[in-house]
Amino acid sequence: MWFRTFLPILFICETVYGDYRDPHCKNKQVIVHLFEWKWSDVADECERFLGKKQFCGVQVSPPNEHVVVTQPMRPWWERYQPVSYKLHSRGGTEAEFKDMVTRCKNVGVRVYVDSVVNHMAGLGRIGTGTAGSHFNSSDYDFPGVPYTRPNFNTRDKCPSGGGGVDNYSDPKNVRNCFLVGLTDLDQSKEYVRDKIAEFFDHCIDLGVAGFRIDASKHMWPDDVKAIQDRVKDLPEGGRPFFYHEVIDQNDGAVRVNEYYDLGYVTEFRYCQKIAYGVHNFGEFNNMYVPSWGMADPSHAFVFVDNHDNQRGHGGGGNLITHKTPRDYKMAVAFTLAYNYGFTRVMSSYYFENTDAGPPHNADYSAKDVTINADGSCGNGWVCEHRWNPVANMVVFRNAVAGTDIKHWRNENDEISFARGQKGFFAMAKQGHMDRNLQTGLPAGEYCDLVSDCMKKITVDGSGNAHIVIDNSAEPMLAFIVDGPTGPGDHFFFQKPSITSSPAN
Repeated sequence: MWFRTFLPILFICETVYGDYRDPHCKNKQVIVHLFEWKWSDVADECERFLGKKQFCGVQVSPPNEHVVVTQPMRPWWERYQPVSYKLHSRGGTEAEFKDMVTRCKNVGVRVYVDSVVNHMAGLGRIGTGTAGSHFNSSDYDFPGVPYTRPNFNTRDKCPSGGGGVDNYSDPKNVRNCFLVGLTDLDQSKEYVRDKIAEFFDHCIDLGVAGFRIDASKHMWPDDVKAIQDRVKDLPEGGRPFFYHEVIDQNDGAVRVNEYYDLGYVTEFRYCQKIAYGVHNFGEFNNMYVPSWGMADPSHAFVFVDNHDNQRGHGGGGNLITHKTPRDYKMAVAFTLAYNYGFTRVMSSYYFENTDAGPPHNADYSAKDVTINADGSCGNGWVCEHRWNPVANMVVFRNAVAGTDIKHWRNENDEISFARGQKGFFAMAKQGHMDRNLQTGLPAGEYCDLVSDCMKKITVDGSGNAHIVIDNSAEPMLAFIVDGPTGPGDHFFFQKPSITSSPAN
């Protein structure tokens, strides 16, 4: 029986980071996952969009050498079957990777590598990887590293009958057995730890600021710690940023809090909670439920969806994705307005078959990400991160960092709240709102971020404002102190004229 509260969650998301929780982006609060983008396209997007929109950074798909799968033809998941740690993948060459990291960093956008270090390629795969390295996974032979049989977990350590992960109530089964037939590395071995740390160090040398650790749940926390602790500091100082994929939905022995010392931890239960909220606004009253086992605000890494669960994997079901755009815009806008965890937004490509790789040319190389005249993407790329309720709410999230929630109102399918005395957010499920509300902000004229400042809001000397929402497709509104003053002025902030003290 889990406890449920009908009060808004009032907490401050701390900006004082532990060793591995500093993303090194000058306190910006949002990263984007450009799933399966080529390095040249990522670099272009950093320069033309992400830097200007104040994104903290970009998570890129695994950059190291991987298998080439032809049955099915070039699926997305081939990137999650490593052959070596050479930086040559479907995303591009090492030179292209380095150029991307440099160009992104030059415009204030950091790069975080999706890293696959729990395992190598699946049993039964023999051939040549994307960098030309030969391998035989059935013989545990990966000369591109090199790894051989002693570097992998042995059968006697795995308590399952078939040698694969099949009992999530037993941590030894989860961490010592082979996940869906993938050759499971033994991270307790010093040699394996050294090789993984060398890979991380090389990425850092090229300018990478941090790492998503795929399948952390399937590695012992002490082993992960030993690897992270031997990774070098960033050139500018400080430990690299780490966030860990730990799918904990109260359905097994592994818990997110086991990884708190190692950085942020993915909070998949938030994906369910935000979906419940969009479908039933009353659920927004209890977005963070500690008795669910959800990660605490200072360790939770939150998102509406990710590349796995939008395909029904890794806690799929009852989720919101780009396939329902109106619901998705509401889910992301609320997530960026709220004050739970560190946030990542998704940028997808269209798919029908859940195995399908990125939009591709005749030779199955990824298509270029083209930009249409209206700012949307072509060539089969969704680019949710470019939608106004996503991109412009990044500015809101950055501006209100460190504040709590005030003036909470949730009734009649309408929700609104202030973030301290720095910002105000409102959303209407039915697409319409016409209310006089207390904003808690200084008096002055503000512009709505979501509409690109096409709508203005006046706050009076008591902190009250007439809030009108009349856009059914994007039924939300947000404004900030020190925000833009008009269309085209999104990133040159000027303080609104203040005629009285902020209302409390």
